[in-house]
Amino acid sequence: MTERGLVQPPPPITGPRTCDLAEVLERVLDKGIVIAGDIKIDLLDIELLTIRLRLFVSSVDTARKAGIDWWETDPALSSRAARDALAQENAQLRDRLHALESRMSRMDPDELSTIGDATAEKGGDA
Repeated sequence: MTERGLVQPPPPITGPRTCDLAEVLERVLDKGIVIAGDIKIDLLDIELLTIRLRLFVSSVDTARKAGIDWWETDPALSSRAARDALAQENAQLRDRLHALESRMSRMDPDELSTIGDATAEKGGDA
């Protein structure tokens, strides 16, 4: 009788390790990537246009570590920044109003009436 042994399949061929898009994206966001380039348009040795492109792709945490946080202070992108900008504008307007009221309180009643008369002639409220 012949003894039949189990035949083992050959070991798998290993090539370069492939990774899917999710792994690549995770690495890029974790470490960050910088893409830089310049575009120059010259005509007869006269520089007409230069465009410098800098692109930094990363996660928010990586960007903060790199000292980049402009989205937190841009009112168009951050509701907190918009509130802060509005509060600052409000404070400036209140200061201006206070200064005008102070000036008016030091004026003679005759001067105040001439201001009111001039405003009424222009069609405004006195």
